[in-house]
Amino acid sequence: MKNEDINTQPPEEFTGIKFTKIPKTAAGIKAIKSTFNHITEEVGLVKGIGLLSKINQKEGFDCPGCAWPDPDEKRAFLSEYCENGAKAIAEEATKNRVSPLFFATHSVSELSKMSDYEIGKKGRITHPMLLKEGSDYYEETSWKNAFEMISVSLNSLPSPDEAIFYTSGRTSNEAAFLYQLFVRQFGTNNLPDCSNMCHESSGVGLSETLGIGKGSVTLDDFNHADLVIVMGQNPGTNHPRMLSALKDTKKNGGKIIAINPLPEVGLMNFKDPQNPLKWFSGDKLTDIFLQVKINGDVALLKIIMILLLDKENKDKGSVFDIEFIKNKTADYDTFIKNLNNYSIEDLLPQTGISLDQIKEAAELIANTKKIIICWAMGLTQHKNAVDNIREIVNLLLLKGSIGKKGAGTCPVRGHSNVQGDRTMGIWEKPKDAFLDKLEKVFQFNAPRNHGYDVVNAIEAMHQKKAKVFIGMGGNFISATPDTEFTAEALQNCDLTVQISTKLNRSHLIHGKKALILPCLGRSEVDVQKTGEQFVSVENSMGVVHQSHGHLAPLSEFLKSETAIVAGMANATLKKSKTQWLEMIGDYDTIRNKIEETIPGFENYNSRVRIKGGFYLPNNARDNDFTPTRSGKANFSINKPSGITLEKNQFLMMTIRSHDQYNTTIYGLNDRYRGILNERRVILMNETDMAEMNLKKLDVVDLVSHFKGETRTVHKFLVIPYNIPKQCTATYFPETNALVPLHNKADISNTPASKTVKITIHKV
Repeated sequence: MKNEDINTQPPEEFTGIKFTKIPKTAAGIKAIKSTFNHITEEVGLVKGIGLLSKINQKEGFDCPGCAWPDPDEKRAFLSEYCENGAKAIAEEATKNRVSPLFFATHSVSELSKMSDYEIGKKGRITHPMLLKEGSDYYEETSWKNAFEMISVSLNSLPSPDEAIFYTSGRTSNEAAFLYQLFVRQFGTNNLPDCSNMCHESSGVGLSETLGIGKGSVTLDDFNHADLVIVMGQNPGTNHPRMLSALKDTKKNGGKIIAINPLPEVGLMNFKDPQNPLKWFSGDKLTDIFLQVKINGDVALLKIIMILLLDKENKDKGSVFDIEFIKNKTADYDTFIKNLNNYSIEDLLPQTGISLDQIKEAAELIANTKKIIICWAMGLTQHKNAVDNIREIVNLLLLKGSIGKKGAGTCPVRGHSNVQGDRTMGIWEKPKDAFLDKLEKVFQFNAPRNHGYDVVNAIEAMHQKKAKVFIGMGGNFISATPDTEFTAEALQNCDLTVQISTKLNRSHLIHGKKALILPCLGRSEVDVQKTGEQFVSVENSMGVVHQSHGHLAPLSEFLKSETAIVAGMANATLKKSKTQWLEMIGDYDTIRNKIEETIPGFENYNSRVRIKGGFYLPNNARDNDFTPTRSGKANFSINKPSGITLEKNQFLMMTIRSHDQYNTTIYGLNDRYRGILNERRVILMNETDMAEMNLKKLDVVDLVSHFKGETRTVHKFLVIPYNIPKQCTATYFPETNALVPLHNKADISNTPASKTVKITIHKV
């Protein structure tokens, strides 16, 4: 079968756009109705209610959606989850099955013509499947044969560095730890993961300035904050339970500033689904909304800090926390000297915001002592993404808003254990101290050369320097940039392996041979040699807690992720001293090894059994910055984006719809933006549309421009929307093909999916 028979991108057909009035509030009764509609459709109402009662409960299972933390104390009965979390569980527990018979009657090329939504709705994979070289049909295989094929393929490579081992953030601590151990005993650090595409810039910027790549706040800090600033983020769709925390800030007298190119409904008003009294009235959240241009954040922060500095100079100690700066920080004078080089007049056009609005925000910040700043991919997926994060830290350091209750950094992570995966060693740039400990505990020589991150892994496969790809969860082709280039890279491999629960496009964009290894979902019981097991995960605020499935596995042929990793390792590593199969018989054994290897996990098996789990150490939370180069919290020098657009060029950012979480598309509606039953749209400023002679629902092609290269996607509908001039927004993965692989963040190497230069061409 030729590669051109396969659709690497979603089909270009329209699905019948409809519009609805953009709501004034998020959540409430409509979210509850949507939740139960999805649950009823996928699993049935009775079974669905039973499932919902276990999500994020202390004796239940962790939602496979976002990493927003659960309350330390009391959990809400039947509603400690959000609408999208319920959708994720509904899809995991779906009645639909992708069986060997399904694969026998549906070719790969046929399936690739479907949309990502249609592919995902086919259901759960029930058996290990093999696609032989030259075939267009997957066929059933045994676990033994699958592990042997992986072993032969890996051990036939001239170098271990010719294999790529990708990880999605859904993987448990136990599976992630075994996975990185297997990979390093195999002999490589090629461990790219989804963090490389999302929050890598946060980790780099925070580590440099504060000595830890994680946020410093806890959920309880939102109860004590005077001000929460939410930047580059849409919690109403992506992390809806965060709205409850923001509501608590308001309830306790705090204020909220929202900074984003789009006015997101969830940040404006919120109807708490856990409180029937609020289903109809709701709570106003945002006090000040600053509608910044795409990637105008550093310019905006600099203007705010210039205004603060002016007030501080007039009345020393009235605005800045002088004692904190003196005792806990480094490079303050250098930072102030650099800040004085900028003028508000030069910076203001980059923001798209009036100076009066910025002054209002600066006044609120000046009179506030305890500040939390939250952010997501709206800040981390730019060329200057690390500068964005470091500039946030600069503002917090001026105010002394680190290491105190009600203040600090809050990068809002995606997948429910993406932070835990990194803690467990899923990283292409491991520190020597970690490798030293790994060697001592497991008696092998760990590789020391840094491995491939996502961008470098794609390049290596494209250049045929890497020939085996193994993906632990996720949907690599739909998550990554430069879709056609990435597809060619995967198709260059001799073998691609996907460890998955459900069918997705990555099963259809494959190497010469391909395996699908079906695994248990979070909601399913995991039985090993010593009986039922639980796994553990780490939320975005550093709490490690257990997750225990309750549903019977949908197929007897499923294996847990830990068992799959152990099976691959046992078959591949003939000389390993690790007792792989014995370790998975009792997950306590794995946790004991984690405790021996990774700081902060003392008495792991005891503490993880405490309801609610335990907090990992966090130096920034403790006001201890000794891990940095200076031993103090570091001020830094950062530059505004400096983006210039030619005539008729626009900046495009990729976004999610409300019926979507990462690459999983639950439906075709974007309720909070008033767009229904269609994803091939581009949101544009009405003035820009008029200047381009474009009308609502005109069909256009989009062309991206990067260093003389162009990339094109076809057939998008123009939608007038409240967005700054020369800024546009589109859904991913439909426009991932426009994101150049080499358009990436400095230092972190994260694809710059939020700053893509495009031109728009009417069809």
